[in-house]
Amino acid sequence: MSEFSPQQAFELATRHHQAGRLREAESLYRQVLSQQPRHADALHQLGVLAYQLGKNAAALELIHRAIAQNPSEPSYYSNLGLVLAALRQWQPAIAAYRQGISLQPNSPDAQNNLGIALQETGRTDEAIAAYRMAIELRRQYPEALNNLGSVLHKQCKLDEAIAAYQAAVGSRPNYAEAHAGLGAALAEKGRLDESMASYVNVIRLRPDCSIAHNNLANGLKEAGQLDEAIACYRKSLAIDPQPWVHSNLLYALLFHPAYDARRLYEEHVRWDELHARPLTPTIPQHGGDQTPRKRLRIGYLSPDFRGHVVGFNVLPLLREHDHSQFEVYCYSNVTSPDAITDRFRSHADAWRDISRIDDGQAAQLIRDDRIDILIDLSLHMAGNRLLVFARKPAPVQATFGGYPGTTGLQAIDYRLSDPFLDPLTDSGRPDGRVYSEKTILLPDSFWCYDPAGEPPPINDLPALQNGFVTLGCLSNFTKINELVLKLWARIMRATPGSRLLLLSRPGRHRQRTAELLGAEGIEPRRLDFVDHQPRDRYLQTYHRIDLGLDTFPYNGHTTSLDSLWMGVPLVTRVGATVVGRAGHSQLSNLGLTEFVAFDDERFVQIASELAADLSRLASFRSTLRTTMRQSPLMDAKRFTHGIEQAYWRIWRECGG
Repeated sequence: MSEFSPQQAFELATRHHQAGRLREAESLYRQVLSQQPRHADALHQLGVLAYQLGKNAAALELIHRAIAQNPSEPSYYSNLGLVLAALRQWQPAIAAYRQGISLQPNSPDAQNNLGIALQETGRTDEAIAAYRMAIELRRQYPEALNNLGSVLHKQCKLDEAIAAYQAAVGSRPNYAEAHAGLGAALAEKGRLDESMASYVNVIRLRPDCSIAHNNLANGLKEAGQLDEAIACYRKSLAIDPQPWVHSNLLYALLFHPAYDARRLYEEHVRWDELHARPLTPTIPQHGGDQTPRKRLRIGYLSPDFRGHVVGFNVLPLLREHDHSQFEVYCYSNVTSPDAITDRFRSHADAWRDISRIDDGQAAQLIRDDRIDILIDLSLHMAGNRLLVFARKPAPVQATFGGYPGTTGLQAIDYRLSDPFLDPLTDSGRPDGRVYSEKTILLPDSFWCYDPAGEPPPINDLPALQNGFVTLGCLSNFTKINELVLKLWARIMRATPGSRLLLLSRPGRHRQRTAELLGAEGIEPRRLDFVDHQPRDRYLQTYHRIDLGLDTFPYNGHTTSLDSLWMGVPLVTRVGATVVGRAGHSQLSNLGLTEFVAFDDERFVQIASELAADLSRLASFRSTLRTTMRQSPLMDAKRFTHGIEQAYWRIWRECGG
């Protein structure tokens, strides 16, 4: 016979439970139920204990039994909701929370948990209302404030999200999740320094948070602090070797002057060894397709079927495809479609949204579609799905479009390039020692420019009115390193009174840039910045620029084409890697090889002489747009035909 009455046993069990002594608590709850099988509180608490141990099915049954005994206790419904949420049964969880709230309307925890369930089912406005009610009931409620920030963030209400995250951090300064959310929202808002400070706080609180190291690296990279960014990416990988973080590292290395083509290749092969080759056993055998077929099935996979620089380069290809010869499938990893997405969709024979399925499912979908040649359009840029390609869902795979380079994957057979990006070696072929793929050269250009909408008109040369020459570069600030700035300073010293206009987010890196140029004899008043802007306003910024200066080792790509389209000639410094030969390719396709420099001295000389010749600059300003229209850079039919011929060559080489 027990030495405790049921009430005494229950009270002792509760104390054990609260102290975390779950085994002792469970034994006593069961003792209570052996004497009083309908003891509602014991059933409920035993159910809570089962939930804490991850035994959700048992928890569900026990709490339902408790409710059957006492249907008017609000806490039973709140905890029932937690169990249902753990089972991802969101609709029943919402019903349970609402029932509990009807019995106890002033429960902030129930409102917060209701908000979570509503958010999971996409009922964001209702979720926001629930979180706001929770915060009204408990002013200092960091979890609800963080959750509110999260849902507002997903709605792109960045100012409101930032305010909610800041309130969460204010009420709990050591709340790592809120610091992380705040960092992400500030980054999207372009408040770079504050964003990085938030990630530093996350790392201070959780040094082993790999995502925080990655996100801090992203900010450092955007600020042009490549050494620090690369160190942070490597730290993130040391904690948790995620393939997408490794891709971020590889993409950052392309911008760093210390990494030559061979070293970049070795780093890319390492990615393949770690992340892709372990999937080799999952690769099916692709038998030769002997069925006569009039059309090749071409699959394009990209996160950038939208208003994006990569998307703008690929859109002319899809628009001009010969659909009598090619059946075009688009595998879209776009998470936020826009009007440009609709244009892509209109040019596809089949459209597949893979943004919400995993890599294995996407690979199976491609196999089921019987794609002949699958094209990666991202390489290691954000949103890539290279682990789909690692599973070899198509018999032939190639990469193109994201940027000229290598994926490092053995599973990708070919890469498309052009004769200027990859000049022939003495063997009569492009250098294959720095690419994992076999290179196929297009006839003219890797790029086909689409201005994407009605362009702003060309204005008169601004120097004629200003009385000074404005040099400019509106490329990603990541491309602007110390070597580049020192070379530009030499041009500015040779061009008295000249100004320099750059594009970047606000932040301390602007002051660092001014200080570096100052050390080279360039006064701060000669430097100006513009922030990121909508495309039409960004293009109008070229109305302020007389002469464009290219970056290295990573040249401008689409931004250089924008510059030329707006009548602003560009002087390029050819780099040692393929991404540093973009300017050479583009200017050669325009017949403007006189603006291509293969060493620093020539770069300074060409730019200085051109900056001093206003009549020549004015002439180029009035004719460049026409020159572009008449060049291979905007001949979409010729560009597409060249790519289609490459596909047929690839198919023949592979025995198709």
